[in-house]
Amino acid sequence: MSFRRWISLAGIYAVGIRIRVEYETPIDWSQNYVLCANHTSFLDITILNYLCKSPFSFMGKIELLKNPVTRIFFQTIDIPVKRDSKISAFKAYKRALELLQEGKSLAIFPEGRIEHDYPPLLHRFKSGAFRMAYANQTPILPIVIQDAWQILWDDGKTYGAKPGVIHVKVLAPIIPNADGGEAFSSLEAEVYHKMKEAWNICNK
Repeated sequence: MSFRRWISLAGIYAVGIRIRVEYETPIDWSQNYVLCANHTSFLDITILNYLCKSPFSFMGKIELLKNPVTRIFFQTIDIPVKRDSKISAFKAYKRALELLQEGKSLAIFPEGRIEHDYPPLLHRFKSGAFRMAYANQTPILPIVIQDAWQILWDDGKTYGAKPGVIHVKVLAPIIPNADGGEAFSSLEAEVYHKMKEAWNICNK
């Protein structure tokens, strides 16, 4: 078990949080993926650490360098991005492609951030994850984190936190279409549609 995964599991178990995962289809963790998950809670990073059985890197906001735990990884294996900097975004995109080409997985929250809606919605995605998946022909692994927001919404400052069970649905991998043109746009639309459908079912 990796050091990061061990820290994640120890942390959530200590405060009474458990994770239950439902798979639409068995996942071959020897294959690399672009993991795309919705984002409503600071627990989402922990959940992906729990879920992913193979080495991977996060692409996330540069502010995570301020956290004493996430800083360890964002200075080494993860990819920090300064959202308002085109240079930072380009460097992060290039580094992410390199990791995919090396056969490693990449985790991205395609909404880009935790939005202010409460209860949360699934917001439109940014295109970066799908451009990278298409460019490297790496399967997208859609992940719907169903109720982490009920245990800890955002950073917990507004509604606090409580113990409980977080349910996660891992959808079947989606392989990019090799056709040219704006194929990544149709990939983005397909992933969004499937994740939104799963999100709506579990949040009725």
